[in-house]
Amino acid sequence: MPEFSAPQPPSPTADASAAVARQSLAEASIPLGPLDGRYRGVVDGLTEHLSEAALNRNRLHVEVEWFIHLTRHQVLPGLQPLTEEQERGLRAIVTEFGPDGIAELAEIERQTVHDVKAVEYYIGRRLGPLGLGHLTSLVHFACTSEDINNLSYAVGVRDAIAEVWLPAARAAVGTLRELAEEAAGIPMLSRTHGQPATPTTLGKEMAVFVHRLQRQLRRIEGQEFLGKINGATGTYAAHLAAAPDANWPEISRTFVEHLGLTWNPLTTQIESHDWQAELYADLARFNRILHGFCVDVWSYISIGYFAQIPVAGATGSSTMPHKVNPIRFENAESNLELSNALLDSLAATLVESRWQRDLTDSTSQRNIGVGLGHSVLALSNVTKGMKQLTVAEPVLAADLDTNWEVLGEAVQTVMRAQAIAGVSGMDDPYERLKELTRGRRVDGERMREFVQGLGLEPDAEARLVALTPASYIGLAEELARGNR
Repeated sequence: MPEFSAPQPPSPTADASAAVARQSLAEASIPLGPLDGRYRGVVDGLTEHLSEAALNRNRLHVEVEWFIHLTRHQVLPGLQPLTEEQERGLRAIVTEFGPDGIAELAEIERQTVHDVKAVEYYIGRRLGPLGLGHLTSLVHFACTSEDINNLSYAVGVRDAIAEVWLPAARAAVGTLRELAEEAAGIPMLSRTHGQPATPTTLGKEMAVFVHRLQRQLRRIEGQEFLGKINGATGTYAAHLAAAPDANWPEISRTFVEHLGLTWNPLTTQIESHDWQAELYADLARFNRILHGFCVDVWSYISIGYFAQIPVAGATGSSTMPHKVNPIRFENAESNLELSNALLDSLAATLVESRWQRDLTDSTSQRNIGVGLGHSVLALSNVTKGMKQLTVAEPVLAADLDTNWEVLGEAVQTVMRAQAIAGVSGMDDPYERLKELTRGRRVDGERMREFVQGLGLEPDAEARLVALTPASYIGLAEELARGNR
């Protein structure tokens, strides 16, 4: 037998080389996750709403608007409405928040070791030039951090759904709808339990998914985004201690609604996050329906019902030049699964909080953008993948023509109707068709011979003799075209 030497440990030079490589990657700030790296261009829109920087910008927005709200309504003794210039200056703190502001806020947080307190101090530094230095104490007045955070997340999630996720979802569903309409009349063999079954049309099967997805879209479009601002345990205790004559619930309600949110009147320290759980459950359900669509399309590609349009210069396989792989749908499947893993976790975690408050939601909510990001990436791949498909009508037609036995359902049903009408010789139609078709291949000639030997009334016999697998589609075409 040949002799093998024991493996040698890496040389010091190799160790040093690997260390240098690791150091160079770290210094280059290479993203850890694919959403911030490989796929950044697809999901970049979410950064505007659900990144850490976006969260801090929204915190600034909520704090500034609360400051303005309190002064406009002169909630506290001695407060006067601000000038238009002062209000513009305060709002400019939000609109001008960019790279320098992000760096400054991070530096403040390193000192405070508290993200919301850092936002308070960041705003306080900017009041002097606006002639508002004497009102530094009004920033974050009577607020707990969750008053700011729940509103900031609600604004961010609302805008991310409206401006990024929904447009991507509508675009994907739009490509499905186009196919449903174009293929409304293209006959296709059904497969129930994976076996040949009553024919349909390709467009009707696509329309089923369009109908299901549109229903979920309507639920998501009607989602409420709740918010609260009522203090450390939701009792307005500090508010009343400072200004007992103010109508704090009304002040809270009008402020939350001013932000474009729905007011939650009764909470603990945290807004209960039930609306988030509702939203994420609906998003996950949409994802699951779309996942089923991807599996079906992948399967239709595998049996040749769809041909994929090659992309110029693209490689399907590193070793098999003939291949055009359905990678768009495979990528979408995986990303929908990743999205749902996070959305399901968020929906389950966020509805619970120990007694009046714990911080499990703080870490969880920082992953909302990741959950939505994987869904947006999947939607992008579905949209692109659908545009690279063409229907292989000859393959669908050939499949139908080799499965005449699927007309057995039509024949036995007509026989039942004839029996009810009093035509003799129509006994045991199901058993007779089972004997003819079960486990056997039946061609057109054999099926017509069988029908002509049944003794049907002439019009019924003529209908069945004229029937083919390709024409046995019922109202499939009308159903597909009726889906809007």
